[in-house]
Amino acid sequence: MTFIHFTQEATREAREAAEYFGLRPSANEPPSGVYLLADAEGISLCRAGEKGRVRVDFGGGAAQYRRLKGGGELIAKAVNHTSQPTVWDGTGGLGRDSFVLASLGLSVRTFEQNPAVACLLADGLKRALQQPEVAEIAGRIALQFGDAGKLLPMAAEQFGRPDVVYLDPMYPERQKSAAVKKEMAYFHDLVGAAQDEAALLSAARMVAKKRVVVKRPRLGEYLNGEKPAYQYTGKSTRFDVYLPDNPAKD
Repeated sequence: MTFIHFTQEATREAREAAEYFGLRPSANEPPSGVYLLADAEGISLCRAGEKGRVRVDFGGGAAQYRRLKGGGELIAKAVNHTSQPTVWDGTGGLGRDSFVLASLGLSVRTFEQNPAVACLLADGLKRALQQPEVAEIAGRIALQFGDAGKLLPMAAEQFGRPDVVYLDPMYPERQKSAAVKKEMAYFHDLVGAAQDEAALLSAARMVAKKRVVVKRPRLGEYLNGEKPAYQYTGKSTRFDVYLPDNPAKD
């Protein structure tokens, strides 16, 4: 279980979120490992003894750059965004791809199974809803806590099947940026073991009406060793597209 340390400035909402996601309160900074910190600015991921912090910030940083300067063209093609599909992101993480998809005007349901990551993402979405420049985009993202490999079929019964299921499973980072390295190191320490790839891909292909899109490093292996129907390949990333088991009839 991940610890969360509350400062005196921590908000009531942060405490409620920690309780909802089952995080263990800590009166002091833990002696080792990664933990969450709740203060006046929101909830951050930290590592004991280090100053660095990772926080979900849809109004600034990389999210702001991609929103204002462009980007996401390849993922847009991969999900066929011009058809305005409904997209379910089965591996929410810190929400970056969900935010890009929502920035394209798409409705996104985001699944995250790790309680600490889900807490970070929920906090980021809450703050984004209070920022006029990104509130509309954040409002198109619905966060669902739990393992997508198990929840996708149940969610499909409740909400109807999505057009596209998007997956970006954990994969070793090869980025050279020191900032990215630190952020991903914290994230890997927090998340630990990857999801069950076979169950995840199988559930995605079962509920998607049109396609399953899997993000991989350009030279990375296929998810669960299964060859896709086709691909969209960029300089460092590619998107593998799988056909659904029960495609929708137009």
